[in-house]
Amino acid sequence: MTTKRLRIGVIGVGFGSSVQIPGFQAEDMEVVAVCTRRREGAERAAQEFGIPGVYTDYRQMLQHPGLDAVSIATPPVSHHKIALEALDAGKHVLCEKAFAMDQGQAREMWQRAEQTGLTAMVNHLFRFAPGRAYVKELLQQGYVGDIRTVHTTLFMGPTRSPRPRPMTWGSQASQGGGFLKALGSHYIDGLLDWSCEITRVCGGTFQLDAERVDPESGRNVRADTDDSFGFIFTLKNGGWGSMTASSASPFGSGAMIQIYGTQGTLQTPQRGANPAPDGIVLGAKFAEGHGVQELPMPERFRPFDDPRDERSLAFRLLVRRFIQGIAEGSSPSPNFYDGFRCQQVMDAVAESGVSGRWVDIPTE
Repeated sequence: MTTKRLRIGVIGVGFGSSVQIPGFQAEDMEVVAVCTRRREGAERAAQEFGIPGVYTDYRQMLQHPGLDAVSIATPPVSHHKIALEALDAGKHVLCEKAFAMDQGQAREMWQRAEQTGLTAMVNHLFRFAPGRAYVKELLQQGYVGDIRTVHTTLFMGPTRSPRPRPMTWGSQASQGGGFLKALGSHYIDGLLDWSCEITRVCGGTFQLDAERVDPESGRNVRADTDDSFGFIFTLKNGGWGSMTASSASPFGSGAMIQIYGTQGTLQTPQRGANPAPDGIVLGAKFAEGHGVQELPMPERFRPFDDPRDERSLAFRLLVRRFIQGIAEGSSPSPNFYDGFRCQQVMDAVAESGVSGRWVDIPTE
């Protein structure tokens, strides 16, 4: 008996080409179509990866013969529309983060996925990075006891004399850009994956470096999105935490997540914004009687090496869960509900920045 290979189409050729298409093919999915607004970009990706279908209109791609699923790797402004139309067309969906423009869109996407019964997941791939996955297992085993406080810092920026960065969609609010959505979403999702249920937030977003250069005209322009954010939050279990981040910090030290509980601590340092595939976890607990030290990484969290991109390992592990969900008729985490919950937190941070007050996050 042979198993039919799942046939997927990829919409977007930035991250779609660098990580997604190679990852799908490595996991034996058949990438049968690629779509982007500029035909030359789609043709270039099709030639590089041997993809038969080339499209500039995702609606036409949805009609590609035998298409089972789509991956949406476009700016967030288009996620809502494409995801709903793909689900209505009977396609399983993997959607990039940031999931949506706001929680209203996110709620509709989650509920439509529930109604169709199709597999619908969000590409929060860092849940599957070895360090993050190991922390989750240790927390489930009670390594730190009851969580009291969680603190995340992320500082990155230029290492040469500052020059205006190129203007991209990530610098445009109308496209769903901004540092909170781009990377804050990953870190918020990580907390949710660790069962840190956020109930209230107080904080805001900030713009420290608005200067950009239009790559086509060479003219100086200004971004209208945040490059920094910070907030404190309360947890359902009575604990609290904070998250502070900036992409405008010269010689930034990278990221650190620190978890403190009644019995010990877990910490995950990162050299850059993304968790590395080698994964470093530090820990200490009263029962072991020693200070903070590196914990040996179990090999099961690194089942293979993929040196093409530091995100490739985590993405391919997420793809395996996507394939499993389609086979079982389910939407494994991180699914559209998880995307909605993450969006609630981001919207609350933005609202708090305007009002200057604590914002409650309702339970759906």
